[in-house]
Parts: sequence; structure tokens; C-alpha cells
Amino acid sequence: MTAPFPGPPGLHRALKDDLRFPLAWGTSPIRDFPAWRRAARAKVEELLVVPRQDDTPYAPEFTHRAEADGFTRELVTVSLTRYARVRGALLTPRGPGPFPAVLLLHDHGSRFDIGKEKAVRPWYDDTRLASAEEWTARHFDGRFVGDELARRGHVVLCLDALGWGERGPLAYEQQQALASNLLNLGSSLAGLHAREDQRAAAFLAGLDRVDARRVAALGFSMGGYRAWQVAALGDDVAAAASVCWMTGLKEMMVPGNNTLRGQSAFHMLHPGLARYLDIPDVASIAAPRPMLFFHGGRDALFPADGVRAAYDRLRAVWNSCGAGERLRLKVWPEAGHVFDAAMQDEVHAWLGSVL
Repeated sequence: MTAPFPGPPGLHRALKDDLRFPLAWGTSPIRDFPAWRRAARAKVEELLVVPRQDDTPYAPEFTHRAEADGFTRELVTVSLTRYARVRGALLTPRGPGPFPAVLLLHDHGSRFDIGKEKAVRPWYDDTRLASAEEWTARHFDGRFVGDELARRGHVVLCLDALGWGERGPLAYEQQQALASNLLNLGSSLAGLHAREDQRAAAFLAGLDRVDARRVAALGFSMGGYRAWQVAALGDDVAAAASVCWMTGLKEMMVPGNNTLRGQSAFHMLHPGLARYLDIPDVASIAAPRPMLFFHGGRDALFPADGVRAAYDRLRAVWNSCGAGERLRLKVWPEAGHVFDAAMQDEVHAWLGSVL
């Protein structure tokens, strides 16, 4: 079993005991919810380290256009930050529009040769198609989630995160080096992901083909983390659905948990944030907008007590806003770390009810 903490005996427990999350809603001295949201969001923004990129022109370039069953595929290359151009898949339903839209955020999975291709069928690359079909068979019941969303009338945007697909591939053991080098440069790997996702949401909402009032974020695993995070950090997203990524921090930091191995954890680790807010506290900044959280009862990555603690916390926040009906929390007892067809169908129905 993995040691709980590579340090002097008792240090791990003492550090956990010191975490009181003083900026959490209900603990913070700020009693007005909109004022609390502004204060909590400002603290998270500060700890992202990576500065805002609002003045960077997107300068989109559209290529590789192709027709599909009920929608059009194309690749779009944009400047999400001033540091790099990023290519993504953009799917648009046929018809006059404007359409509801989904920012689709891919998972981690320790699989780096594909990124956007995990969620959108890569019509432009047969080599990546083979990898993508294997991945969807393993986690998504063989479905490409983005293609299905487009067939159901949504504009879909899915881009490679740093290290995946055309922005990689990383090797598993290189993740810590990437993260530490960014920290040495005064930046942050998790912060860079967050900034890019913020900008991607704003780009999607600003497209003429999109109804800016009906933009959602959706993701599985690390993509689920990114989905609730982008909803918390900005107002371009009207709703968010997170599948298999929600827990209390203390309950996650236990012997044997994947987080303690380092490496993959750096993509979702904002230094110092836990001194102020727990994980569900950050997600709660998105309240009272509609949010959905699914968990697989057999998902070994997220202990059941951590999921319960997080769900209780989220429920209390939405209820305090008089918006309990806008929060969908569900545990799928027989499911593991997957986003299977039954889950997808329920998310589709939910999106139809909130957008």
C-alpha cells in the first residue's frame, strides 16, 4: 500500500487537521452569497498563478471541414493564451441556428496520444482513430460523446489540453517534470489548464452559430474536474455536468489513493488553494446555476466517503440559494470509472432540460 505521506510520522495528519477551509460558504464571515462568490472566485483566480488572457486575440483558423450524419465537422485553431496556438474539433448541427453548445473537456486516463479524439471521432487521422475507438470502447460504451451531442443539436468544441494529442504526447513519468518546470517559471500546469478552459468557453459562447445563453461544459474524469472548474471561474457557461470527478480533499488524501502518487495529480493541483477552500467549495462558486455530478459506486479513484462529503456540501450550498432543484447528484452503484451509455443518455436528457 502506498504510504500516506513521504515525511515524518504524524506530519500528514497534522497538515490535514490544519485544513479548515475558512473561505467556504457558511464558514466565511461573508453572508451575502453573490459577495461570497466574488470573493471566493477572486481567491481561486489569484492562486491560478497564470495571468488572465482576455486581451489575446483568438485569431481562429478553420480547416478540414467534412460532413457527417446531421452535422458538420471542422478543425479550429485558436490562441487560448499568448503562449501557444491550440487545435480543436468543432462540430455544428445542420440548420440555421443559433444552437445550444457544449464545451467538451477530455479526460486524463494516462493516455496521451489522443486528447480531443477521446470525445470526437477523428475524421482527419486514421492512426488516432484506432486509438480513439479503443478508448471509447473502454470508457464510453463505444460512443464518441461529442458526435452524439452534435447529432442531438449542440455545437461542440473539444480541444487538446497541454500534453495530449497534438500537444504531446507526454509520457506518464514526465508529468511531474512538466509541472515543476512551469512552477519554476512562475506558472502552473493546473492554472494553465484552467485559463485555457476559461478562454475556450468564452470563444465558444462568442461564435455566431451559438446561443450564448445556452452553453454548457461537460467532462468525464479529469474532464469532469475541468467542467465544474470552468463553471466556477466564469459566467460563459450556463450549466455543467461532471462525471466521475468530485470528492472532499481530506477523504481523497488517504493511503492507496492515486492522488498520492504525484504525476497525474499536478494537472488538478493549485498550490495553496486548500488553505482556503475544499474541492466542493470551489465547485460551489458556480451556484445557483444548474450542475450535474455523477459517481460510479465502484470507482476506486474516489472513496465513497469523499463523494458523500462533497455531495452533502454541494447540496447544502444549492439549498441555501433556494436552488436545490438545479443540482443533480447521483451515484451509479454498479458503475466504475466510466461514462457509459446509460449515464450519457441521462446527461443528454438533463442538458435538454437546462439549456
